[in-house]
Amino acid sequence: MALPLSITLPLPPKPLISDSLALLSEHLPSPFPLLGAIDRSIPIPIKQLVAEAPLNRFFAEAIADGEFDDFAGRRIRLEINGGHPGITFGFWAGRLRVLDGPGEATIRGSLLAFKTLAERRQDPDQLFFQRRLVVEGDTELGLGLKNLLDSLEWDFKLPKLHLF
Repeated sequence: MALPLSITLPLPPKPLISDSLALLSEHLPSPFPLLGAIDRSIPIPIKQLVAEAPLNRFFAEAIADGEFDDFAGRRIRLEINGGHPGITFGFWAGRLRVLDGPGEATIRGSLLAFKTLAERRQDPDQLFFQRRLVVEGDTELGLGLKNLLDSLEWDFKLPKLHLF
């Protein structure tokens, strides 16, 4: 006698598992330490070639409206927990530029926290008050950037991150 084929029914949500994985991905160092080594081995001109044009296109309207003028000549670093990978950028001659080295301010958090921020699934202030994102160095500069990004309108969706 043949066994019937299994029927796949929607599985009930398992909040304990999903909440545990979200908590782990939020507080563990980046699960991709190899990315840090790769990031450090890529010359800055290649990073500039890959990142500057999309950044300037994405923020073109805000740049044209002078929204970034207060950041002229300043350096800000966005960094994933654990010190890798990260990007330092500044605003010179009307363009966002990818730079080498540290920033005057560093905004640090997990991959999930930056994804949540980019997709606007949570208020940026909540991410900072919950210490999921941290500003170090010139906090006035870091909070100014956070306020600017919060004031801009965009609809940005990233692919689902499978960290575990």
